Amino acid sequence: MSGFALASFGALVLAVAAASLRSRFYATYRGVTLTLHTLIALALYPRFAWAWPLFFYLHAAVYVHAVALVRPRLFPLVYRVLVSIPAAFFAAGTLLAFPWAIATALGFEPWAPWLPYAVALIGVIQSLSARAEEVDVVVADGHVVDGVKRHRPGPVRSERPLSIVQITDPHLGPFMSVARLRRICSRAVERQPDLVFLTGDFLTMESQHDPALLSRALEPLRALPGRVFACFGNHDHEAPQTVRAALEHAGAKLLIDEAAELETPAGRVQIVGMDFVWRGRESHLAEVCARYPRLTGVLRIVLLHDPAAFVRLAPGEADLVLSGHTHGGQVGLVSLGLPWTLLRVVMKAPDHGFWARGTDRLYVHRGTGHYGFPLRLGVPAEESLLRVHHAIPGTTPD
Repeated sequence: MSGFALASFGALVLAVAAASLRSRFYATYRGVTLTLHTLIALALYPRFAWAWPLFFYLHAAVYVHAVALVRPRLFPLVYRVLVSIPAAFFAAGTLLAFPWAIATALGFEPWAPWLPYAVALIGVIQSLSARAEEVDVVVADGHVVDGVKRHRPGPVRSERPLSIVQITDPHLGPFMSVARLRRICSRAVERQPDLVFLTGDFLTMESQHDPALLSRALEPLRALPGRVFACFGNHDHEAPQTVRAALEHAGAKLLIDEAAELETPAGRVQIVGMDFVWRGRESHLAEVCARYPRLTGVLRIVLLHDPAAFVRLAPGEADLVLSGHTHGGQVGLVSLGLPWTLLRVVMKAPDHGFWARGTDRLYVHRGTGHYGFPLRLGVPAEESLLRVHHAIPGTTPD
């Protein structure tokens, strides 16, 4: 066995042993992911022997970062630049190189083994940036859509549409620093929207330890008093008090199975914020909707973190549902102007953009951050201004 292989397996054993100090679940997770990473890297290493110092450094960063998360915290910039981001890049590129590793194991000479890492490098750039957009959607136009389908806005246009900025899934962590999230919030304020909606998943395991981090990041939203509303995502239940305190500091109204009603320059709006639940979604949504029934002539917006739950919402309960959770599919061809994402292929749930079912409409924001798979690939983060055109009588000023 080569020295590189011995070092790799030694690092694997140490990383998993360290992970067990945190929890059995984390140790199991790291055991599976690092074993897969190690086997692929060992298969590819001979193809990169000419650059062995760089390959070894990036490979080592993966194990170092895994061990560091035994005591998770938001690390300083120098650590993120030298360890966190290189580890994410190399872990993603190595995973993408799985077909090349299989070809090597079967005795073939794979073409362009550097290609997965080139793609991962593009992913690093995309993970550190976002696309500014302006999106027009039409709701309450009476058009009935059979099933849940991707939808193009109809011809109805309001003289004064409702302007919305949605911030979702920032996942404060290695790729989303406090400073970057502050800039996103500041740009939201500069657009002077009628409403700002925060639809969950604010933290990662790295940012849960210090309640002040998210508070500082969301602080610019204090400039829009009475216009900022939020709901919980799944990860927010890992540190609910931290999220609650940060939202309160930002002046955001947190709606957990609650509703709010207010006047806007585009008319009266009813906002219903749903909590995130894994089970009994249909009954949960029905109970909240029964508690807060629709108001005649009022635009009704539902904040629902996971778009997969859209089909569990009773027909006619929302003019517009705003969701996140999917990170836009995270891996796909959206950057090339195509709607395809891996998530849509695997789960068949709405992944990004505008959708319809019956007379209800759903907008799935691609998110500002990411989590899970180490990088975004072909699905850019989103900073959009959403203009909501509607045909509800009495919602548009004369």
